[in-house]
Amino acid sequence: MTPTAKWSRVIVVVALVLILALVNWSIWAKERHLAEGEVAYLELAPVDPRSLMQGDYMALSFEVGNRIREALDAQHRVGGEPQSIDGHVIVRLDAQRIAHFERLDSGESPLDADEIRINYRLRNGRVRFATNAFFFQEGHAERYEPARYGLFRVNQRGAPLLVSLHDTELELLGAMER
Repeated sequence: MTPTAKWSRVIVVVALVLILALVNWSIWAKERHLAEGEVAYLELAPVDPRSLMQGDYMALSFEVGNRIREALDAQHRVGGEPQSIDGHVIVRLDAQRIAHFERLDSGESPLDADEIRINYRLRNGRVRFATNAFFFQEGHAERYEPARYGLFRVNQRGAPLLVSLHDTELELLGAMER
């Protein structure tokens, strides 16, 4: 075996080990987020019924997102309309852990005991949290039709992770909750 071929194999093995380490770290981080993240229910906002159920997913929009959009519109009435920004919203959690819009935030304001900070993205005029769709097994759309809340786990950095959908009584719909 030539020295070049030997180094090529070493490089391939090192690259493979690095890739596997990064993938496993990413999995560990998501599992930790699911296990330790703060629970918050975000109320679903109405979505065009013609696009509510399309195949194997449900299009999602959240009421807190509508309040963020209104606050952003009020801030930008004088200037131009931003098409793409990342920001933070402070929500107050009630006794059932349902999130209610309080204010927009720079990411550094102190929080009251019943408040959490959640990151959002504004893309093409629409406010997004972790995702804008909930995917489910084919043929199970009727299980999710009564959905009124999305359960999120929010980590210390404010990153939301959608876990499950719930009805008006906060009962889990579909798959088992983590």
